[in-house]
Amino acid sequence: MAENKSSRPAMGPGRGHGPGGRGGLVEKPKNFWGTTFRLFGYMKSRLLGIFIVLVFAIAATIFQIRTPKILGQATTEIFKGYMKGVAQQKAGIKMTQFPINFDKIKEIVILVILMYVASAFFSFMQQYIMTRVSQRTVYDLRKELKAKMQTVPINYYDTHSNGDIMSRAINDMDNIASTLQQSLTQMVTSAFTFIGTLWMMLSISWKMTLIALITIPLSLVIVGIVAPKSQRFFAAQQKALGLLNNQVEENYAGQVVLKSFNREQVAMAAFDEENEKFFNAAWKAQFVSGIIMPLMMFLNNVGYVFVAIVGGINVANGTVSLGDVQAFLQYTSQFSQPISQLANLANTIQNTVASAERVFEVLDEQDMTNEPSGVPAVPNDPNKLVMDHVKFGYDGSELLMTDYNLEVKPGQMIAIVGPTGAGKTTVINMLERFYDVKGGSIRLDGVDTRDMSREDLRSHFAMVLQDTWLFTGTIWDNLKYGREDATDEQILEASKAAHVDNFVRQLPDGYNTVLDEDAGNISQGQRQLLTIARAFVADPDILILDEATSSVDTRTEVHIQHAMGRLLKDRTSFVVAHRLSTIRDADNIIVMNHGSIVETGNHDTLMAKDGFYADLYNSQFSGNVAL
Repeated sequence: MAENKSSRPAMGPGRGHGPGGRGGLVEKPKNFWGTTFRLFGYMKSRLLGIFIVLVFAIAATIFQIRTPKILGQATTEIFKGYMKGVAQQKAGIKMTQFPINFDKIKEIVILVILMYVASAFFSFMQQYIMTRVSQRTVYDLRKELKAKMQTVPINYYDTHSNGDIMSRAINDMDNIASTLQQSLTQMVTSAFTFIGTLWMMLSISWKMTLIALITIPLSLVIVGIVAPKSQRFFAAQQKALGLLNNQVEENYAGQVVLKSFNREQVAMAAFDEENEKFFNAAWKAQFVSGIIMPLMMFLNNVGYVFVAIVGGINVANGTVSLGDVQAFLQYTSQFSQPISQLANLANTIQNTVASAERVFEVLDEQDMTNEPSGVPAVPNDPNKLVMDHVKFGYDGSELLMTDYNLEVKPGQMIAIVGPTGAGKTTVINMLERFYDVKGGSIRLDGVDTRDMSREDLRSHFAMVLQDTWLFTGTIWDNLKYGREDATDEQILEASKAAHVDNFVRQLPDGYNTVLDEDAGNISQGQRQLLTIARAFVADPDILILDEATSSVDTRTEVHIQHAMGRLLKDRTSFVVAHRLSTIRDADNIIVMNHGSIVETGNHDTLMAKDGFYADLYNSQFSGNVAL
């Protein structure tokens, strides 16, 4: 049924975010605070855990910040003992060792080790708790998104690309999980590290602190100049990477065609051109973003030198102890780190809120409606299915049907024919309520289909499509897909009726053979026979068949036609046909063109009219193409 793309709404512009497609490009949210508060709403049941995480993060930071100054006391003790020993030697006092208070140094070292252990413990606990909180939050969000995807109208899938939908469900969710797990606690620890480090530096020497602070404006200037250029280059890199990936995927998928037309050298030349563009964009992006850290380190080292000089002078003057200078130098090296982290977090959080916004856009989509039809049921209706004065058109488009009527008796075959893009799939969409009618009524066993749940309605149907769809799993599981409560005997009986049993038993693992992606480890004809067997197992009231033999060999086509003949026996069916010779015996034929029904009747009636159907039928035997 995939042939009728033209009768559906035009594909909307997808974002095109494939796996890994976010790259270095920062996507800004439209409503930052609204989306942020909504995202935190998913965490409100875990506020106690978040509070404990924040307490642990602050405690770990405090222990981490305090240790350099305490450790500096050990250096001061060693320095005092050494200087005292030197003074005694100058005074002529003989000694076997310098009078260093090793007991006090031992106490300081033990205290520092305990503080580092405490800091590590609190860091571990806050990370453990936050991991569970973030993953459980995203689990709930992903579960809600999955449920939402089952309730949005089919129109949503028609107007959004698969890549965009997958990006929201996978990339954006991973982005949210990563930020909740790491960035929130990092933001707290970075802020407290900055404040705590600044406080400790001021407690040692306000003059040296001013020297250290001079490097901050310079660092911000560097980040402000380099970062925007880096983002532009990353945008160019991602664009070039996307084009390169598209070309590689296209060439790999079309290897047979590419080789048959001797286009290898042309493909290589095109690849080299795209690869060169990607190289030029990538090295600029990586180089420009890579120079930020060396420049920051240079500024830090310059500040480090000046602090060391001023600190040495203060130690010589006796205004600051050596241990405090040592601690201050450690604080200087740590001081710029939280600033860089907070700058990076600003981009990360914006990107994450944008991801959350994209997820919420899906959650805010309107669900499928289930408004009652108001059409009274027809008791003991002799018809299996009735289309009564049906009006239909896609949203925003003109009506394709204005007043269509059709009565289908139990066991009848209804054929739907027309050129490619005529709108044959439209009828199927209405029957299974992928789209609701705009007027009139479609009744199944006398009941308007709008008064039935979609699950109940679709349980009466089974489809065998031209494009076979089988999931990765065993052949047995694929056969049970349409009816989980089917018995082993029913599955084996269906397999034999569909000519599946013979070739399956020749496989090494038989029915336990695992079909790989796209079921590529079996032939096209075997895949088609499996879909027919699956329909046998489902045992539906109404069967919908797309032309299933267009891409198989003649012998397999005979098997498929035989299996379909058994499947159609005494069963109501709708057959989407391309080869009109296969539906000559249909009880009713719906002829479509340009999205509308142009003729209705059986084969003999339509041929006698000498209209569009007759032209279409004759063209298949005369070799002419009906336009």
